[in-house]
Amino acid sequence: MKVLIQNGTVVRSDGTEKADILADNGVIVRIAPKIACEADKTVDASGCYVFAGFIDTHTHLDLELTSTTTADDFETGTKAAVVGGTTTVLDFATQDRGMTMQDALDKWHRKADGKSSCNYGFHMAVSEWNEDRKAEVDSMIGQGVTSFKMYMVYPAMRVNDGQIYDAIRYAAERDCLVGVHCENFDLLNARIKELHAEGRFEPMAHADSRPDIVEAEGVARLMRIAELADAPAWVVHLSCEASLDEVEAARGRGVEVYAETCPQYLTLDKACYAQPDGEKFIMSPPLRLAHDRSAILNGMSDGMIDFIGTDHCSFTMAQKALGNGDFADVPNGGAGIQNRAELVYTYAVKAGYITLEQMAALLSENAAKLFGMYPKKGVLQEGSDADITVFDPDCPHTISWKTNLHNVDNSPYEDVPVLGGTKDVLVNGELVVENGKLIKPYCGRFVFRGPSTRTRK
Repeated sequence: MKVLIQNGTVVRSDGTEKADILADNGVIVRIAPKIACEADKTVDASGCYVFAGFIDTHTHLDLELTSTTTADDFETGTKAAVVGGTTTVLDFATQDRGMTMQDALDKWHRKADGKSSCNYGFHMAVSEWNEDRKAEVDSMIGQGVTSFKMYMVYPAMRVNDGQIYDAIRYAAERDCLVGVHCENFDLLNARIKELHAEGRFEPMAHADSRPDIVEAEGVARLMRIAELADAPAWVVHLSCEASLDEVEAARGRGVEVYAETCPQYLTLDKACYAQPDGEKFIMSPPLRLAHDRSAILNGMSDGMIDFIGTDHCSFTMAQKALGNGDFADVPNGGAGIQNRAELVYTYAVKAGYITLEQMAALLSENAAKLFGMYPKKGVLQEGSDADITVFDPDCPHTISWKTNLHNVDNSPYEDVPVLGGTKDVLVNGELVVENGKLIKPYCGRFVFRGPSTRTRK
């Protein structure tokens, strides 16, 4: 199938240009100022920006927790993703204790294969690190899984510092990357106990139980572990100025650190927990203060932040109510997979923090490089995959769960105004979103990823 995109402004990390793009059989075959040829479909991108399809580095779809399962599976979640301009998601295949990595990978393939409307790959979330799990790493690499995740918190997933040290060193030898959820488990539990003793169970207590110090201590510890291991580290969902300070200090010592943040930390703050439906904002790390938001936005501008994922982990309000009024038992997470690009454009680009070129890097190119997909994905050039997002910068609207495709009855961004939005999307050369509507679902494929291109090495 030939698709011709005309009259748009092509945006790459190294500049913009007025150009047309011709895709044929799933690949970009020509980019030129004017292309006149026969095509099966022509997309008019007049007045729009044309980006390499966006890559969401952090999603939790069809994730089983102790009390429930996330509301969005690969069918509903990827429909929302692609309508928001995301053409590839990297989800966390989760190896529970007693399960092999292969079991987890097979399980996640069953969850996703044939159900996804955008492309998908898997990070392997590791709940135990021992010689048996270590022996599986090369097999994962051979199956296109070249990134891993570990947790400093959550009893069912937590690993210790020595295991993190061994894992990131072992992965680095294979040009793979390990991301870590950084919070101090013991401090967190002590804070929860103190707040409960004070009679505090409300959503605001969630933020007070996990202050920035709890996260920053975990980040600082990871930085020292990576320094000792002489290996790269990826800080997932960085949320606060104190953590960014630790990253900057570590880089000053020569530590190779990659920092991810999320749209909620660019647009929302701790005051949200006082809302009547404050439980919908219970996510970890929690929403922070205004100075944290400014620090991360400025960090994006200064190149301190490498990429932006959503940490999409959605629950209905009935699922949130499973906490029975105790913040510590509310399922953690929020919906955002559809709204990332419009939020970043509105509150980072139009607010003057980053350029369009930086938006292209933060939402696509950097992730493609770091997670072994570049240059097939993450860039608009001849020979690259035809995963393309046409973004209209002039379509002001208000975000609502009622118009999102997320499978939930709430949104942390409810009534948040945005200035632009996705118009058209190609996935593997197929026009799947036209004028903001999903017209061809289930075109996603598994992305077999290679070694990391470590841009800070």
